[in-house]
Amino acid sequence: MRIVFATNNAHKLDEIRSILGSSVEVLSLNDIGCHADIPETGHTLEENALQKARYVYDHYHMNCFADDTGLEVEALGGEPGVYSARYAGEGHDSEANMQKLLSKLANNNNRHARFRTVIALIMQDKADDVEFFEGIVNGQIAREKHGTEGFGYDPIFVPDGYDKSFAELGMDIKNHISHRARATQKLVQRLLK
Repeated sequence: MRIVFATNNAHKLDEIRSILGSSVEVLSLNDIGCHADIPETGHTLEENALQKARYVYDHYHMNCFADDTGLEVEALGGEPGVYSARYAGEGHDSEANMQKLLSKLANNNNRHARFRTVIALIMQDKADDVEFFEGIVNGQIAREKHGTEGFGYDPIFVPDGYDKSFAELGMDIKNHISHRARATQKLVQRLLK
C-alpha cells in the first residue's frame, strides 16, 4: 500500500517510516510534487490534521493522512497546545519555544504535561468518511534541557515511567512509547485490516 503523509518534516517522516516499517510505503509531500505551504488555521489539533489531509486528497486524489501534535502543559491551562510549533513566533524555532515554556513555568512545581497527536486519515474508497486516531503520552517538563536526539520539545519532556527526556532516550525507545507512535499504531491497525 502507498499512502501520502502530509508533511515535509524530515524528523516526523523518519519517525513514521520507522514505526510503519515495510508494511506501507509512505510518501512525503515532496515525493508527490506538493510544494504548497498548506495552511494550519484550525483551533484544534483535529482541525489542523484534517485541513492538511483534505488539501492533499483534494489536490492529488491519493490515500493520505496528516497529523498535528501539541504539548499540553497542565499549569499553563493546556498551552502551548495547537500552537506548539509556533509558541515563540511564526519561525518554528524549537529553541525559542522551549525557552518560552521554561520561562513561563519558572518556579512552578506543577510540571505535569502531555504530548497529544491526532492523525486524520482519508482513503480513496471512503473520501467523505474521515477517520481520526489519537495518541497521548503523559509526562513532566524538566527544569532544563537534557539530551540531543529528537526534535521540538524532546529535550525538556520526560515521559512517565522514565527518568530521562525523549532527547536522551533515543529514537528507538521514543518510537515505541511516544504520542505519535501510539496514534500511528492505531493507524497501522486500520491500514492493515
